[in-house]
Amino acid sequence: MQTNIPSRSTIRLTRRGRFALAALGAVVAGTAVAVPLLIMGGDGEDRPSTLVVPEGWRASQVYAAVDKVLALPAGTAKKSLGKANLKLPNEAGGNPEGYLFPTTYPLDEKATPEQLLSRMVDTANQKFNGAPIAAGAQRNAMNVYQAVTVASIVQAEASTRTDMGKVARVIFNRLERGMPLQMDSTVHYALGRTPRTTEAGTESDSPYNSYARMGLPPTPIDNPGEDAVRAAITPTPGDWLYFVTVKPGDTRFTADYAEHQRNVAEADTRRKQTAGEPKK
Repeated sequence: MQTNIPSRSTIRLTRRGRFALAALGAVVAGTAVAVPLLIMGGDGEDRPSTLVVPEGWRASQVYAAVDKVLALPAGTAKKSLGKANLKLPNEAGGNPEGYLFPTTYPLDEKATPEQLLSRMVDTANQKFNGAPIAAGAQRNAMNVYQAVTVASIVQAEASTRTDMGKVARVIFNRLERGMPLQMDSTVHYALGRTPRTTEAGTESDSPYNSYARMGLPPTPIDNPGEDAVRAAITPTPGDWLYFVTVKPGDTRFTADYAEHQRNVAEADTRRKQTAGEPKK
């Protein structure tokens, strides 16, 4: 039973988001827009020559980065979607979330939001539409878009590359058993990133609320990198149904509900102790 959601009969599956935000502080907390990673041109040039899109950024963060790097008014990149002619899968319904591939993009003098977003989607298609990803998705009874959706949850929830395969396995195990995913990251996506998932969040009507809705969310929840996609199509063998990050570097996976409760209790204790420690 989750201490911060006392009236619910189920406990939260994961809480990596809370710990990541607590560890990183205001740089991450409460934002769907981050400062873009830019590499400035040489020879004293003021204009950035490269835009780096990190793994796990949401579309909203990518739009803000494109606006910033091209010195355009906020909201310009998002408004450009209608004329960008992005080659998205039919399942996306025109929403590029999951297909703005995270990597380094060179910027030429005439770069436009449409060009940058198209390049990101084209890169994603090159990465995702090859035989290995398609075959891996099929092995897990998914299409490629569903595999990217799983990968986006893995990207948001896993603390390490090793944990990615285990998180993917938890997702599949719960889907196979007809259990709700109960992933905090999907609730955060629906409501905007928050330090903690609340009872109100887990009872929201959003199709991204994986506490109240069965199955995968309708779209990816961020833009996953290659490691997360590989984990989504080749999950680590295991019977795990629950996981929780007790402390940085210590994410515990289990199939036993009672053991998970003990892990959650330990994580809560550590969180309270950390919150009570004076800042240095």
